Amino acid sequence: MHRRTLIKGAALAAALAPATAFSQGFGNQSFNAPFPPRDRLEQGPFDIDQDEGWFTVFFTTPSEKPLRNPGLGLIGYTWEESGPSLAARAGRETLEQHVENMSTLPFVDVLYIRCDWRNVQSRPGRLDLDPVWKLTLDAAKARGLRVAFRVQLSSPNFEPDQIALPEFLRSRIPLVKIGKIPRHADAQYVEPRYDHPEFQQAFTELNQLLAAEFDGNPLIEWMDVMQYGFWGEGHTSDYPNPFPDETTAQRTFVQMTELQLETWKRTPLAFNTQPDISKVGNRKTLGMATAAGAWLRSDSIIIEEPIQIDQLANRPPWSAAILEDGYFRQYDISKLPKDANGVNELENYMLHTLDLGANYWALWTEAANLRRYNETYPRGFERLRTSLGYRLRPAWVWQRKRYGTYELIVAIANRGVAGVPGVLWLQLASADGQFKVRGTLDPGHPVGGGIRLASFLLPKGFEGEVRLSAELELRPGVLKPVAWACEQPLNEDGSITIELIKKDDPHWRKGV
Repeated sequence: MHRRTLIKGAALAAALAPATAFSQGFGNQSFNAPFPPRDRLEQGPFDIDQDEGWFTVFFTTPSEKPLRNPGLGLIGYTWEESGPSLAARAGRETLEQHVENMSTLPFVDVLYIRCDWRNVQSRPGRLDLDPVWKLTLDAAKARGLRVAFRVQLSSPNFEPDQIALPEFLRSRIPLVKIGKIPRHADAQYVEPRYDHPEFQQAFTELNQLLAAEFDGNPLIEWMDVMQYGFWGEGHTSDYPNPFPDETTAQRTFVQMTELQLETWKRTPLAFNTQPDISKVGNRKTLGMATAAGAWLRSDSIIIEEPIQIDQLANRPPWSAAILEDGYFRQYDISKLPKDANGVNELENYMLHTLDLGANYWALWTEAANLRRYNETYPRGFERLRTSLGYRLRPAWVWQRKRYGTYELIVAIANRGVAGVPGVLWLQLASADGQFKVRGTLDPGHPVGGGIRLASFLLPKGFEGEVRLSAELELRPGVLKPVAWACEQPLNEDGSITIELIKKDDPHWRKGV
């Protein structure tokens, strides 16, 4: 059965479902930021009658060069639900060659693994990671990339010959037939009884093992929350779920979501926005995940229901959005339809991610096709890499006299389409390191296309140069450096130098 056929069926089922009064759209909902407030910088307004004279001391030019900052980028798949590249599956290249080819594409920022539970565990009490894991992590470390992953609890791709569960669990967990597999005679898809005690015990152990290995690993960008059903996307298309009733289904997945939110403390989690067509509690668990600071994702973009587009576009500003689409996943330029103006349909698809203020776009597994596509149609990837996520720079810096010393007010501009996926820390320090002042902006700020101001008071009597740098707090206590998106030169540590004016400079402008 083809993935997109299933999704189309799901979309139709959702469209025919009865309307309810419940709305999951985020535009009219309020979520508290999942970051403890601390070291907040003064962020204005900075009225002119508060100072004793001021001067615009620094301003920068926006850069359109791609940046490999945390929380954004293009995603190359080293393994998807059917395995590695078509060439590797056919034996025309080795797995090592496939990972090498993907990781050396100059426009790939994140390497992604989407595999079954059986690909990470084959016995109780320990992980048994398929070779693609080490190859992917080694390639990311060698080339300055990051890694993300999803472990699927169920997948239709290999059924009826193989299911997602490890072999050692299959005799211990009931498997429920949910419907015939197209073109496979009388064979049926099966789903595990997720509520069974053996499943829950094994799932708890799986989380603990994965978290012990990867939670807080500096190479890991995010983990997809392990959700119900086909490909872990929160549905079984138009097939029924395996539960005896909806109450059991929702209770089970609320419990499984809680477990993952509590277990993963240092690595961001991503949650699929699939509507609750399978009646397993998606509405409730999505709200839980969003309130806990999880990022959002969708595995298609054009055929998505209005509610998913609304959720992604109006998510909290500190939440990243991860988008992909499977219709043209092979990036075969010979098969891409074009409209009357010559724009290929895949480019049309991918540029919709900018409308949603997305942070990531997924590229799938075919490295050779991706390279040829980029050579033939470079505009799509270029536009994404210069706009996806956030792009920060100190657009203006003002120096003013206040409280018997100098104060710097910096205006951080964001030319990206998304807010900061977490909390931005700013640091102002002297070139010799004799003083450092640090603090935070409000979570998610500056938002996409926005500006946020912040104030730093300098030590009394200080003159000379200062350096401004930034870090992103993706999860509480987990900070990663951010490169400024400006054309002015940066220092080796990523900071930018600001030269102060002296107190006897004739260019001071007097305040009111």
